[in-house]
Amino acid sequence: MSKSYILASGSPRRKELLELLHIDFKIITSDIEEIINPDLSHEDVVMDLAKQKATDIASSNKGSIVLGFDTLVIYKNSPLGKPKDNNDAFSMLRQLSGNTHQVLTGCCIIEGDKVETFYDQALVTFSTMTDQEILDYIDTNEPMDKAGAYGIQGYGAKFIENVNGDFYSVMGLPINKLYKYLNNIK
Repeated sequence: MSKSYILASGSPRRKELLELLHIDFKIITSDIEEIINPDLSHEDVVMDLAKQKATDIASSNKGSIVLGFDTLVIYKNSPLGKPKDNNDAFSMLRQLSGNTHQVLTGCCIIEGDKVETFYDQALVTFSTMTDQEILDYIDTNEPMDKAGAYGIQGYGAKFIENVNGDFYSVMGLPINKLYKYLNNIK
């Protein structure tokens, strides 16, 4: 009997990436209010948030393997979440312009009573952007639902100078690490 997988995320990027692993899964979006423990490191925060989402869905889906994720963009040791509005997106992109930042993606896999959490990280370097380039990018609306206000796989790609680490982790799902974990529980 094949395993039943649930992606606890409404992210179209995570859905697209999970499909690359050729596993059957359904999507059930967790709508919990994310609670960030200020005493945790950034790495522990992304794992904890991923666990909160996965636990929320796993509680009513016994017998399934639930996958939860969370991504944070960190610049100068400060997290940059999803922008609240265009001004917030502009501010974030202005900070990232010409600089290197860290992207952390946490993952939680729940199967019955077994809970595995891990994270992956990448360093992303942006080229220098003019204010007009930032405004034009914001006009695409792409930045509005993404941590750090950019999509590495979309229009934002033209501003990426370098990625040190897993490109897919920057998109929100560390494919290689997840594949290895899932192979250990099959």
